[in-house]
Amino acid sequence: MYRFIRTAALASLLASASSALAATPLELHPTPEVDLPVGDDVAFPNGSGSDVIASNCTACHSADHTLNQPALSREEWHTVVDKMINAYKAPITSEDARVIVDYLARIKGEP
Repeated sequence: MYRFIRTAALASLLASASSALAATPLELHPTPEVDLPVGDDVAFPNGSGSDVIASNCTACHSADHTLNQPALSREEWHTVVDKMINAYKAPITSEDARVIVDYLARIKGEP
């Protein structure tokens, strides 16, 4: 019985809240001019594989985002690239994945 009373009270509260919200019209106000970023000026450093990583990874990530990741071992970069392919369905060929891992291990590998 207590559960029924509690449920009825909650339903009544929700109904009154939704009618109060419906009675309040939504007002939209113009905002002042907003400056949006034009683009990403950061690029992958030139070198073997820079074209492959740029053409595969920048569909989802900026170069800046990738370059700001911590230094990882080759095995860890391999795990990250595999995750992009398997979990997020990045359309990266196995050959391109090898090139990407090599590139990342070279420029963002553990010292």
